[in-house]
Amino acid sequence: MKSPAEREARRTAILLAASQSIVGSAAPICFAVGGLAGYYMLGADKALATAPVTGFTVGLALGAIPAAAIIRFLGQRHGFMTGTAITGLGGAASTWALLQGNFWFLVFAVAITGFGGAFVQQFRFAAADNAPPEFKARAISFVLAGGVVTAIIGPQIVIHTKEMLAPVMFAGSFLSIVGLALVGAAILSFLPLRPLGNATDNADTSVPRSLGDIARQPRFAVGLLCAVCSYALMTFLMTGAPLAMVGCGFTSDQATLGISWHVMAMFAPSFITGKLIHRFGAEQIVASGLVILLACAAIALSGIALWQFWTALILLGLGWNFGFIGATAMVADTYRPSEKGKVQGFHDFILFTSVAIASLMSGVVYNSFGWAMLSWIAIPLLALCAIGLATLMLSQRPARAQA
Repeated sequence: MKSPAEREARRTAILLAASQSIVGSAAPICFAVGGLAGYYMLGADKALATAPVTGFTVGLALGAIPAAAIIRFLGQRHGFMTGTAITGLGGAASTWALLQGNFWFLVFAVAITGFGGAFVQQFRFAAADNAPPEFKARAISFVLAGGVVTAIIGPQIVIHTKEMLAPVMFAGSFLSIVGLALVGAAILSFLPLRPLGNATDNADTSVPRSLGDIARQPRFAVGLLCAVCSYALMTFLMTGAPLAMVGCGFTSDQATLGISWHVMAMFAPSFITGKLIHRFGAEQIVASGLVILLACAAIALSGIALWQFWTALILLGLGWNFGFIGATAMVADTYRPSEKGKVQGFHDFILFTSVAIASLMSGVVYNSFGWAMLSWIAIPLLALCAIGLATLMLSQRPARAQA
């Protein structure tokens, strides 16, 4: 029989997952059409075509620490609803930018949407914070499982709204983000009102450690490294893939469907990822993710047929799921409840700053060197993560043997 704490944690996770599936769809919309919108707006030099996608990830990075602070100040319900309002504002501003043909304002407007997305990124931490220890990993994966719906909603919205405000392509897709934000806010309104700093926080009377002390823990450092590489590589390849597919003669709908399969692969395994982590350990699941990401690079390097693009994108999503959720679980084990605000904000700031750089460099590298180079760059970064993870696992063996 489930304990009252686990039942409450499960209810919170369901609400967060439902909201993620709706308002979280803003992200695949921006990823699917941000680069293509930039491609069509720019002249002969397409090197900065992915700048709108970079704007989204810059917004995520800039919003990481403020989002954590706002949620802590206002509480989860009102803090998260504030995030949906920012997301809706970004969608409206992006629509206006496209209608005006203003490329750099589009980059700025998509960054506002990304800032709102930083609140969505806090959903996984909120689910873990409200869960008993044995349910934490499953709570994280439960929330991310909402991305399965996102994988369907986001790309389908793009396909059916891209010409809604014709002759301006994709303006209707960005306008739909406003509606998604409203629905997401309605779902979040059912979150329970908790005292600022939940019961777990209040029960923790220990003196918080400095951020430097926490970050120097080998498990935190390796977890952050694997989270950053998993997410940055996913963004690096995903952002360049639609441009590469269109450049190889495929339609924008085929590129969008590729992103749909990719996002589905990102989140569908979340139904079992938490259980796998609970059974085998986070490090082993991260290692599996790194192997899958390596297979993605190999498929991407094998050719430019449509099935190779789509297969690589599916493996990219699967590898991200195991690598990122496993790494998040590793990080979540390294801090106390009283330390969570600063650690989570720091974690996401580093994470999404790296992701922003990756998204911008994706367009630059693709424009200068082609699709294959994006995959070659992934290999040494995966090797670095594997070395760090193997070193950590070997160092933990003596302690586990003594236990």
